[in-house]
Amino acid sequence: MAGDKHDNPDDEVLEEGTLMSHLIELRSRLLRAVLAVAVICIALLPFASRIFTLVARPLMKQLPEGAKMIATQVTAPFLTPIKTTFFVALFLAMPVVLYQVWAFVAPGLYRREKRFAVPLLVSSVILFYIGVAFAYFLVFPTVFHYFAATTPEGVTMMTDINSYLDFTLLTCFSFGLAFEVPVATVLLIATGLVRAETLARQRPYIFLGSFVVGAVLTPPDVISQFMLALPMYGLFEGGLLMARLMYPSGAATATDKSAA
Repeated sequence: MAGDKHDNPDDEVLEEGTLMSHLIELRSRLLRAVLAVAVICIALLPFASRIFTLVARPLMKQLPEGAKMIATQVTAPFLTPIKTTFFVALFLAMPVVLYQVWAFVAPGLYRREKRFAVPLLVSSVILFYIGVAFAYFLVFPTVFHYFAATTPEGVTMMTDINSYLDFTLLTCFSFGLAFEVPVATVLLIATGLVRAETLARQRPYIFLGSFVVGAVLTPPDVISQFMLALPMYGLFEGGLLMARLMYPSGAATATDKSAA
């Protein structure tokens, strides 16, 4: 059929460009991505202090009565809210940034690869946002409550605002990255690098590896380690189930051969 003919990579001719044309296109895409981040950041700058207060709310709620966050550097009260605003702008502009990456790469992909890549790109963005929200609304209140409850008697918990921001960014990024496990699982099986049955047999090692990753990426406490490791393993199982439904033969290469 005509549709099958167009789906065959051997019958599809991709446009070729010179090195200079690729560099010009890359510069254009980078400028658009930077412009999107800059516009959002400039729009949010008047609210920088409120944005930092919102980011710091999970910790502020757990501090003892009368305790406050502190600034140990002279410029921290001014620069830290601006730094926070920039990362919030980058977070909000991520769909635009990823679209520019996709627009640069897409001309070099076949139709079948585009149909495969678009759902993965969209799902990876959504999963990253879910991971960050999970860290902010569930992990931070639990962990900060644990830290405040275990503070030794006679010690006042007063956190530096710049250190808190670094901790928050690292934790949010870690959880956002960990929530990409289903996408990684589907990719491994779809590309034929690993079969679903092989991953299923490795469940005990993957379960153990989830806790190792949780210990490395989270603060040195058991609660946050469990709160990263358990969802991470659950997402692996979800990705494995999704891959089996999408590729009953076990890999994309096997599906392609049967279709040929």
